Amino acid sequence: MKIYIDFDDVICETARHFVKLAKELFGIELPYSEVQFFNLQKAFNLNDAQYEQLMKAGHTPETLLAYEETPGASKAINKWIDEGHDVYVITGRPFNSFEPSRKWLDEHGLKRAPLYCVDKYGRENYVQKWTYSMTLEDMFKMDFDFAVEDSPSAFEHLLHFPKCRVAVFDRPWNKNAEFPGKNFIRCNGWEEITAFV
Repeated sequence: MKIYIDFDDVICETARHFVKLAKELFGIELPYSEVQFFNLQKAFNLNDAQYEQLMKAGHTPETLLAYEETPGASKAINKWIDEGHDVYVITGRPFNSFEPSRKWLDEHGLKRAPLYCVDKYGRENYVQKWTYSMTLEDMFKMDFDFAVEDSPSAFEHLLHFPKCRVAVFDRPWNKNAEFPGKNFIRCNGWEEITAFV
């Protein structure tokens, strides 16, 4: 089986860290449970300059390496790899965040999981032809049987894999999302995800 796994808020607790950053940088106190939008600019009601500052702060190597692991993620992923499944970490992080992201995975016991930075949200100004960077069109040439994703903005991308079952990692910003197909199911954590598989 070929498995797609998103990185942020699936393998690590990115949004929880951004809640802290928004408070440190701008004095915005928004509980994690009230982060209603995947778009953090909208979630924290930031102007363009503030949003750019937040994103830069959230993607420094030191910050990326400090994110906490989502409970059960490494254990589940390694179990799938041990069973012979092909697991790919597919992230929408900026291409230039690859090295610390790769280091984080390695430090959390996921050296065997390949990492690809995909321009999921049209944020990249130009595409580098690195072995780990992809456009959406590149990703659509791949094939997946199962996916774990939290972002409603990425759900439509997974429709390009018609046989793919999708575990939607339950997060505040996808509580009210409409799923685009019957193959999408909400899972509250890695135990439910592994049971779904």
